[in-house]
Amino acid sequence: MTNGNFQLKHIFGLKIRDLRMSKDLSFQELSEKTGLSVSYLSEIEKGKKYPKGDKILALAEALKVTYDYLVSLRVSKKLEPIINLMQSDFFKEFPLETFGLDPQKVIELLSQAPEKINAFITSVITIARNYEMRGEHFYFAALRSYQELHDNYFPEIEEAASQFRKEHGALLAVPVSVNALKDILNKTYGIKLDRRTLSTYESLRDLRCYYNAKEKKVLLNQGLTREQESFLLGREIAFQYLDLAHRPMETPPQRGDSFEAILSNYKASYFSAALILPEEKILKDVHKVAASPSLDTSMMVRLIDKYRATPEMLMQRLTNMLPKHFKIKNLFFLRFVGTDNFSFYNLTKELHLARFHNPHANGVNEHYCRRWLAIRMIKQLRTSSRIGKANAITSGAQISKYHGTEDDYLCLSLAFPNVSNPAESMSVTIGFYIDDDLRKKVRFIQDPKIKSRVVNTTCERCSWTECEDRIAPPVHVEKEARREDIWKALEEIRMKGEVVN
Repeated sequence: MTNGNFQLKHIFGLKIRDLRMSKDLSFQELSEKTGLSVSYLSEIEKGKKYPKGDKILALAEALKVTYDYLVSLRVSKKLEPIINLMQSDFFKEFPLETFGLDPQKVIELLSQAPEKINAFITSVITIARNYEMRGEHFYFAALRSYQELHDNYFPEIEEAASQFRKEHGALLAVPVSVNALKDILNKTYGIKLDRRTLSTYESLRDLRCYYNAKEKKVLLNQGLTREQESFLLGREIAFQYLDLAHRPMETPPQRGDSFEAILSNYKASYFSAALILPEEKILKDVHKVAASPSLDTSMMVRLIDKYRATPEMLMQRLTNMLPKHFKIKNLFFLRFVGTDNFSFYNLTKELHLARFHNPHANGVNEHYCRRWLAIRMIKQLRTSSRIGKANAITSGAQISKYHGTEDDYLCLSLAFPNVSNPAESMSVTIGFYIDDDLRKKVRFIQDPKIKSRVVNTTCERCSWTECEDRIAPPVHVEKEARREDIWKALEEIRMKGEVVN
């Protein structure tokens, strides 16, 4: 994160460098004109030093500009994109240090070729505007990168959750009860529950909870499952126990104002899941499942019942455990939301470890492949719900073979109603890239009951002509074919010309 003093020094340094370069002056020549040492001038341009008034005046005279111009925030046109980036909320709040980046070095890099950086930044801004991208999109993308950087496993949070369970014996039992969490919040942190207020506001129907810091109350909406309540209370405990001050008060968060708040929310969610699905206990269950020669998909529902966890908590917990303890890192996590409008499904959360896997978000309103297990299960659940036959969690497994590639994935999915909005159903999926290593570690992968299906990313980008589930034409494939025809024709003309010559 950067502050005003950081920006002031760097803007000044960039202006000095820009003026020096425009006048074709070396450090030595500028040193002779100003009486300032070469090393001091270098420190100024790097944003490490901000000179006093007499030295600024000497620089202004040597560079033939006014004193007022040098100390103002006005810059040349080619520096404007860099300065705008430095002054943006994103750059001010984004913790570059978290990713091993020194803000000082970043600015130095930007200043080396401002014209090229200008073009790059302008291009990024244009793309962001065209796709309605906001700061929060960058923050959430950064969070995913942060998770991937650490294989989505954070030993310090695991240790904190383990220590907290030891400090509060009621949490050592499985499953963790809502009452135990409620008592800890009340007795340890003086926080009470309110299950009435949120439900009196129609506009807050989709909120699950809100923390009123002034009154020290957690406001829970009506209709939540006990599993959801446990997660929300565990997360509030995490905010207090880990002292995460910069945090969203509402769930789900309605704004992504800062990366720190988004990161705090993730840490608190991780802590809550670690309380409810303790590392050492869930590991024993995962070992047992992986060692079985056959897959009983209902075992995922049984694990949910055992720990009183939500489907998403279980799947997310697997993404914590498998890379660390099984060295299974080639995996992805997806969360979809669907309604009775079967034309569109929203991919609302994703995580890719080890590499960027085939199933991924598409931000241009294309139609996700209907052969994906995650989407098919939502459709089945919505259809059953409409005729009053299903209102519970369903589970499934599939081997997804990506058309036109050698990539095969073992996919495990859970589909369930959205209790906050009866018009929606959701699915969470964890997918494993199938290779020899996975076959050794997961015995049930050879189970013939697991059906294989050819899949792709979106209908618009799929060239498979035999698909019975297609709902949109392959426009991108057709466009690419037309482009290929153009190049073939041009190559034919070129070759004929060479023969004539």
